[in-house]
Amino acid sequence: MAARIGLTGGIGSGKSTVLGMLQALGAAAIDADAISRATTAAGGAAIAAIREKFGPDFVTADGALDRGRMRERAYAHPEARRELEQIIHPLVGEEIARQVDAALAAGARCIVFDIPLLVESGRWRHQLDRVLVVDCEPETQVARVSARSGLAPDEVRAIIAAQAPRALRLAAADLVICNEGLTLEALRNEVEQAARTFGL
Repeated sequence: MAARIGLTGGIGSGKSTVLGMLQALGAAAIDADAISRATTAAGGAAIAAIREKFGPDFVTADGALDRGRMRERAYAHPEARRELEQIIHPLVGEEIARQVDAALAAGARCIVFDIPLLVESGRWRHQLDRVLVVDCEPETQVARVSARSGLAPDEVRAIIAAQAPRALRLAAADLVICNEGLTLEALRNEVEQAARTFGL
């Protein structure tokens, strides 16, 4: 039976790099965020239900969710976010199940679920064998994201503040990779050690 690993980490922690290394070692990766975005992209599986529930104004001319308008609606009417989630979550669940079946059919020994809101969303933990958290100091996150995206440090701090608190992520972890001051090679060694415990 393939090990099911939940991977999470704050912005700038190096989570995507770690995921790529795990894939290189043979893990199948399932990107919950990308699946969720696809449901509300042009022609996505959620669009018809969004149009029906919220009206045509919430769908752009090219057939995608109007994110700006939905953000305004959710800000003014908090229940709108829940209504949107009730449309999207079942579709995401179905697609994840389909990708898991495909990975198992292909003989994957380890499936890594890249879940940004793993800690915030209580519904994930029971579906996973272990949770792997990629961690680093907040100031390291700020420096990395500022360098990568050109955002001002205060903007990056605001993004970090909106994510799950670091202590909460660490408390949920079965395994932590501390990506602080590591070379890429040293990080790869850490990932390889973790991967061995996942059956890779």
